[in-house]
Amino acid sequence: MSIATEYAERGYAIVRGLFTAAEVAEIGGAMDAVHAEGLAHGRSFRHGNLFYRVVDGVAGAEVRLVQWPSWHNEVLGRTRVDARFHALLSPFLGDDIKQIINQLHWKRPGGQGDFAWHQDSRFRRPADAYRGLGANYVQTGLAIDPHDAASGGMRIVPGSHKAGDLKLEIAGAVMDAAAADEALIAAGFDPADVIDLELQPGDLALWSPYLVHGSGQNRAGHMRRFYINGYVRADACDRGEWAFRGGEPVLLSGRPALVHYEELHTRPEPHYVD
Repeated sequence: MSIATEYAERGYAIVRGLFTAAEVAEIGGAMDAVHAEGLAHGRSFRHGNLFYRVVDGVAGAEVRLVQWPSWHNEVLGRTRVDARFHALLSPFLGDDIKQIINQLHWKRPGGQGDFAWHQDSRFRRPADAYRGLGANYVQTGLAIDPHDAASGGMRIVPGSHKAGDLKLEIAGAVMDAAAADEALIAAGFDPADVIDLELQPGDLALWSPYLVHGSGQNRAGHMRRFYINGYVRADACDRGEWAFRGGEPVLLSGRPALVHYEELHTRPEPHYVD
């Protein structure tokens, strides 16, 4: 089954071994450096679109995620516009592609890690800035460590993207709630249909913004690092940074573009976030 067919039918696809072991080690080292920066801050911190989400964990501060680290880290910035991404995405999105997600996720063993059942479409706001979500947007996640049920990897409902925007009810923030079976049943899905996304370091997953997914705690003996990049056909989105223009990579430079941080132009300076 081709990548395009798998994606259309199941709402996700997997590309095995897209990045080599040496490349994964380099990207992982860059992620470790960003993680150390977050721990050094000790609390959530923002500078423009660059944002460190730091929470209080059982064993002290935990860095849950960092948004737009590519403004700060050359390796991560180069990876987001690697030619292999363009080759995979161009059949879906064409040659002019913007990026609306550039994000690092960590799950340490025994730490916080739940993500409630959700669709990424819930975060595409304001809605009128994001057009044709089902056809024009592709999420990707690069595994830096083994990504499976034990390590708190993504759990997905194959084919759920075909239902469109379900407006799933979630009590509280997505990353602060468990992926409960009751939420799936209420949305008309059978929990028995859920599968675990299994990736090895260097594997890349692609998924639809309408795919229902969640995850749980890392019970493995290693950190679970995941590099997420979300792309969009440029003429279908009023926000985001350029990733490829005419098929050519576009590195981040100049003034950051408006993506999700609504106060970007009124409060771009470095500051801590309570």
